[in-house]
Amino acid sequence: MNVNAKKLIKKFIPSFALNWYHFFLPLLGAFLYRFPSRKIKVIGITGTNGKTTVVHLISKILEQAGYKVASISSVRFKIGDREYKNTLKMTMPGRLKLQKFFREAVNSKCDFMVLEVTSEGIKQHRHRFIDFDTAVFTNLTQEHIESHGSFEKYKQAKGELFKMLKSKGISIVNLADENADYFLEFGANEKIGYKVYPVKSREAGIPLEAELFNKVKNPNVKIITAKNCELTAEGVKFSVNDVKFSLDLLGEFNIYNAIAAICAGMAQGVDSQTCKTALEKFKGIPGRMEIIARDRFLVIVDYAHTPDALKKVYQTVKQVSNNQKMIGVIGAAGGGRDKWKRPELGKIADQYCAQIIITNEDPYDENPEQILNEIEKGISIHKPYKIIDRKQAIKKALSLAKSGDAVVITGKGSEPWMCVANGKKIPWDDREIVKQALM
Repeated sequence: MNVNAKKLIKKFIPSFALNWYHFFLPLLGAFLYRFPSRKIKVIGITGTNGKTTVVHLISKILEQAGYKVASISSVRFKIGDREYKNTLKMTMPGRLKLQKFFREAVNSKCDFMVLEVTSEGIKQHRHRFIDFDTAVFTNLTQEHIESHGSFEKYKQAKGELFKMLKSKGISIVNLADENADYFLEFGANEKIGYKVYPVKSREAGIPLEAELFNKVKNPNVKIITAKNCELTAEGVKFSVNDVKFSLDLLGEFNIYNAIAAICAGMAQGVDSQTCKTALEKFKGIPGRMEIIARDRFLVIVDYAHTPDALKKVYQTVKQVSNNQKMIGVIGAAGGGRDKWKRPELGKIADQYCAQIIITNEDPYDENPEQILNEIEKGISIHKPYKIIDRKQAIKKALSLAKSGDAVVITGKGSEPWMCVANGKKIPWDDREIVKQALM
């Protein structure tokens, strides 16, 4: 069914009928596949940014501890040693696919299922009839506001995951987020909060944002802290419970992702040393702060598609590239998705980048040129290039780069498709285009 057909159906079917339809499908799926989540421990991760990384890190920790793990992320599906790409262009699969995957994991005798839980998935009841043992909250910034109606409703959608926790469930919450107390209010048998002491950089001159929250309103929260935090051009360093971690992951945000995963592992009885062994083997996720080239100049591909994520990526690149000139390739999704953020993305690129190329991302049925124009409205310092053809935009960025510069290509990461008009998907991979252009 193409996009236009779906829009037509939504136009003529009352919202309450659509809501019942979305509710019925997970019930049907759970019934057909014999309520598989009851026979496996389920860890759900929600938040605006970091979900994918946290899913992969938790999976690594549990596998290192000897468990068989299944997982679902925006990047891949995995059951034990078998894994394959997520080509759905959907982080959280549809209800029948999701329940079927749970059944396959149970039949394969997996001990854990770790998955991303999105607000859009929750809105369509994809989380229903799944018995969640643990819920993890990473952070909350502006996203999907037009879809949900307001930031408050977006937050409430995320909170639905915590409502679904079993009576003996565990909640894990980022205390550095101003919405932490909201997520800690939901009932849980055990509540864990994590925080990060201010980060110091070995490279000079880059001020870094690091929040420190000393007060937690809920007295029943067990607090896990990352201390002695450092950022380097090779990765991050920190300690938990006097165990020192040194990870091949860039950026302060990845310390938060790592500590969230460590909390999830420790909640399942995994010791700090096992967590260290697992995470120090981890080499990153395709398209997440992935360094594609660094010989003549640095080239990084990242999925960042929200203002907060884009800002953090640029801050990290400034730090690891010793503050050399940055060239940014940016875009914004169409399909009516969060139009408010388009000039905000432009504004942030304008603040950090010496040169900016605005290009296509996933226009869906919107006019790509109009999307580019809306991004440009946020740019006032630099005159950007506007190149609709994303391949040509990437080539242009690479042609502008000189020795020591950093080219940062954001918005799609390792996504395998570009979504254009009439429901058409074009095979895509930013990373491969970079490699071909550099040959």
